[in-house]
Amino acid sequence: MMEVRPGGRRRIDRVLAPDYAQDCEQRPLNEVRALRDEAAQEETDLSYVRRLLHGRIDIVQAEQQRRRDGGSTSVVEQLVAILAKNAVGPATGLGRYQTQVPSRAEAHRRHVEALVSDVDLSDVTSLSDDKLLETLRAYRAEEEAVSRHRREVQLVVDRLNEEIARRYRDGGASVDELLNAQRTRQPVVEPREEE
Repeated sequence: MMEVRPGGRRRIDRVLAPDYAQDCEQRPLNEVRALRDEAAQEETDLSYVRRLLHGRIDIVQAEQQRRRDGGSTSVVEQLVAILAKNAVGPATGLGRYQTQVPSRAEAHRRHVEALVSDVDLSDVTSLSDDKLLETLRAYRAEEEAVSRHRREVQLVVDRLNEEIARRYRDGGASVDELLNAQRTRQPVVEPREEE
């Protein structure tokens, strides 16, 4: 299960450290923005992991439903409808428009697959009822942990956004400075994170 490690070197460990946004009112604006951007990237990655987990939960639940109903249509044949259900359904939670893309998509996919390493979801019909239930429980527990961390990260992003907005509102920052900084900004190469 995804856990935050105090003093850890991963981005989630840094963003959720108690001192991450501490004294942001005294920090330079570019530093506050950098903290906000890092936290927003973590939120994007957590959202991606949640979507992966939701897809797997939906597949397992569809197979359980097929068995209860005595259906003959395989989950593979229903896959498009299963995965589209959440894409067109009502939004839940604190979803936000995100401009970033997941930074470590392959590592996140491997993490989700490792949760139930001996389960091949491409052939869920071969799993026993007990194994399906165990798999569903593992995915749900991870989804709850990821969702909790995502909400915590959103609070950090909100705090930093509020500080940035306060500076513009109070005259401590100007749009001209922002535009000038964006024109002269050089691409930043981030260090590779531990998995």
